[in-house]
Amino acid sequence: MLFDDRYKTIAGSAEGIFRDRGSKFIAFAFHIRTEEEAKQHLLKVRADHPKARHHCWALRLTPDRSVFRINDDGEPSGTAGRPILNTILSQDLTNIIVVVVRYFGGTLLGVPGLINAYKSASADALGSAEITELTVNDVYMISFEYLQLNDVMRIVKEESLKLNKQEFENDCVIELEIPKSQLNAVLNRLEKVDKLKTRFLRTV
Repeated sequence: MLFDDRYKTIAGSAEGIFRDRGSKFIAFAFHIRTEEEAKQHLLKVRADHPKARHHCWALRLTPDRSVFRINDDGEPSGTAGRPILNTILSQDLTNIIVVVVRYFGGTLLGVPGLINAYKSASADALGSAEITELTVNDVYMISFEYLQLNDVMRIVKEESLKLNKQEFENDCVIELEIPKSQLNAVLNRLEKVDKLKTRFLRTV
């Protein structure tokens, strides 16, 4: 199988809501790239909703969709995190966290009711989210002499590469994202630049 160099995620953030017998379930979906980013969003949602009884969540990370985490946050096992994750999986999204806060309405919903509530709130958030397709990129650190700056920047521009960081002193260092589908062509072009060094950092 050829490496799939595209994946679906959401652009920015989105919200959704579901009510059942007095309980209110508010879902927040965020685009993330790391577990650290996920943690920051979770902390903010907790801070914004301190009176909510539960802050349940699920995340999926990496372009190959291999990393996921779920948390029921005190709800019966399997009634919150898993339905939230299943909503993410059903749309084949990754690099996303969905947090659902529950304000208890006084009536127990039972296992089927909870599963439906967390699923419905998550689906409402994802339904209002802007779905976007991104390329799987390898991130490289490129170092070269200042004299080669024009040659390197020409390649960056012509190949439409994303520049994350740049330092232009006597020795220049830039961090580039190169789509997997362009990787060989771009690296071949860069290798022809005199005294240029490339170092692979990570895949995003």
